[in-house]
Amino acid sequence: MVDVRSLRLEGDEATVDLWTAPAAVPKARGRPPPLFSCTGIFLDLGGREILHDINLYVDPGEVLGIIGPNGAGKTSLFEVLSGRIPPKSGTVTFKGADVTSLPLHARARRGIGRTYQTPVVPDELTVGETFKAARQAYRPYLTKFDAEYGAELVGLKVDADEPTARLETLNRRKLILACLLMRRPPLLLMDKPAAGLINSEVDEIDHLLRMLSKEMNIAIIIVEHRIELLGTIADRVMVMDAGEVISEGLMKEILDDPKVHAAYFENV
Repeated sequence: MVDVRSLRLEGDEATVDLWTAPAAVPKARGRPPPLFSCTGIFLDLGGREILHDINLYVDPGEVLGIIGPNGAGKTSLFEVLSGRIPPKSGTVTFKGADVTSLPLHARARRGIGRTYQTPVVPDELTVGETFKAARQAYRPYLTKFDAEYGAELVGLKVDADEPTARLETLNRRKLILACLLMRRPPLLLMDKPAAGLINSEVDEIDHLLRMLSKEMNIAIIIVEHRIELLGTIADRVMVMDAGEVISEGLMKEILDDPKVHAAYFENV
């Protein structure tokens, strides 16, 4: 018998539905609006429907995990949420404003940070030069103290004159994250931040993400295959399959959901 709680999902994307219906943006009386949300997201690429009626939300300091098998639509969803690809229909809202029409760079300037599965850094630059480029990417320009703040937050301990090409995977991830955090974004979209890391390094990412969400009140939406990581940091988990949300809730709830088992665990 396979213990699904010990598995790593080899997938592509995920999102919402607690047993029957997709989770909509909460509208409870007296409840403040979420920091970030999307409603009714549809996406077609190459004549094929990639995302079907996706709804999600995240509050300040909350970690929303997204899981699902390969081809589920997780990365495509991040492309829409970050502004890299416009949806066919639907709405993306950030801090109460409709940002659906804003491109990637405009959303980044508003405070939506994104990381990718592959931690690509400018190999021709040093760590210090990379920080300088990030500090001067757009106004307001930041100081060296801001870069030091970001590096200290993530525990990046390398010399400023170290070529980024020599950095190992964990430090590449830390450098990218530090460049984002020195802008103090209220929201991070993180695509498989534990990819390519050994267990001790995953533990470091675990502690870092907990600190960012619970101590700094940063909202995090994270796509991750490591169930053991999401089990410790995610407040809610959404499961996607074939471009739709099939389950949402606590990790234990979604692992016990028959629809989740039918989607991929039975084929393990």
